[in-house]
Amino acid sequence: MKKPNLSQQTARRLYNLIAAEKKFVPGEKLPNELDLAQELGVSRATLREAIQSLAVQGVLEVRRGLGTFVSRRVEEIDDFGFSSLEQVRGQLRDLFELRTIFEPQAAALACRRATADELSDILAQGERAAACIRAGEDRTRADRDFHAAIIRAAHNEFMARLLPIISQAVETAIASGARREELAQATLRDHALLMEFFERRDPEGAQHAMAIHMRHAMDEMGLEIS
Repeated sequence: MKKPNLSQQTARRLYNLIAAEKKFVPGEKLPNELDLAQELGVSRATLREAIQSLAVQGVLEVRRGLGTFVSRRVEEIDDFGFSSLEQVRGQLRDLFELRTIFEPQAAALACRRATADELSDILAQGERAAACIRAGEDRTRADRDFHAAIIRAAHNEFMARLLPIISQAVETAIASGARREELAQATLRDHALLMEFFERRDPEGAQHAMAIHMRHAMDEMGLEIS
């Protein structure tokens, strides 16, 4: 089994402070980010990833403008919440395994079949996702819409039926908290390459670029296909 990365180790340590040592009780606000990062001996970026991971599991609640609080339901979570973390990772692996099978081909088909309006939409959605990343904003919807525009332009009914899977994969990957900044930057570069091939109407280039994008995403999230 792959050794947990630093943010995962930090999430475990933080949960131990809550569940085992009772340093923070349900409903209590955590110390500010700088103080907590210093206490745990990690960077603020690593702490943010750990907090996001625990928030996904319902252990913590991040309230915009107010801070981070221990969930009042934290005592209901068994096994430190990390069996759920592993379940999320397993689902992500399966989702991205499926994406690597059909999304590169969908990109090639979209290059061949997209109408002028559909091609413009693909490029516009790609630019919107890039703008969100550069501004440090939530890119979930823009990223999802970019991939959905490609699938629609492939004009394949059965690929279109897989759109909910694409949406779930995108949303879960971004919410998982694993190497968020690295994943965002990889996405920015990969989308730029994809859009370049779409502008050229180069099916083979788009297919390879999408395959690379899937591989980069899996690498950044620490997912492996055996």
